[in-house]
Order: sequence, then structure tokens, then C-alpha cells
Amino acid sequence: MRAHVPLCMLAYHVEWHMRRALAPMLYEDEEKETLLAMRSSPVTKAPRSDSARAKDANHRTSDGLAVHSFQSLVADLGTLCLNTLVTALNPNYGITVATRPTSNQAKAFDLLGIPVPVAPARAENRTQ
Repeated sequence: MRAHVPLCMLAYHVEWHMRRALAPMLYEDEEKETLLAMRSSPVTKAPRSDSARAKDANHRTSDGLAVHSFQSLVADLGTLCLNTLVTALNPNYGITVATRPTSNQAKAFDLLGIPVPVAPARAENRTQ
């Protein structure tokens, strides 16, 4: 029970950093801080930037990729997996192959500074 609040705060902190890094792919206004600083009064609503309006209208990023919500992008990233295949010729050895990331997934990993997960095909003994 004592660890619940710190774990929730850690998860929120990680999500906050991920949202900032992935802002070019999300329905987020990347120029929000600049527009907030340019307001004449702190109580007036900050206007949306032209790039944010373009993302809203076209549902595309400046790269031409589909724009996501944070939840849909995380769900899309969750489709990457490792598959272990076994052939009929030698059922005792499995070959592990990673799924090929889509352009959206590759861009997200690039923005996060994470190398694209590509597992080299390797054989493993399954006779144990």
C-alpha cells in the first residue's frame, strides 16, 4: 500500500515525458509554451498554432504520418512482438523473429530515443 502513490507518480512522470517527446505525432500543440508567453493577459486562452490546426484538419503530421492520441499510439506500439517459429523439418529448434515496425512505430521510437526493436533471427534448442 505504501508503494502505490510513488508508483502512480512515477508512471505519471514517465507519461508526461513521453507526451512531450511524442508531441509531433500527437494532437498536441508543439508551440503551446511560445503562444502562452505571447498572451497579453494570463487569463486569456492561448490560441492554437497553425501547425496544430493543420494536424487537427488533416489528421496527418508534417511527415505525412497519421496523428494519434496518446492512448492510440501506445496501443499501436503494443502490437510489436517477438514470434518463435518452429519448422516441421526440425521441431526441436525455434527461430525468434521480431515483427517489422510500421513507419508510425519507427518514428515514435526515434522520438523517444529508443532503438527500433529488431531481434536477429536466432535458433534455440527446444529439447529441454
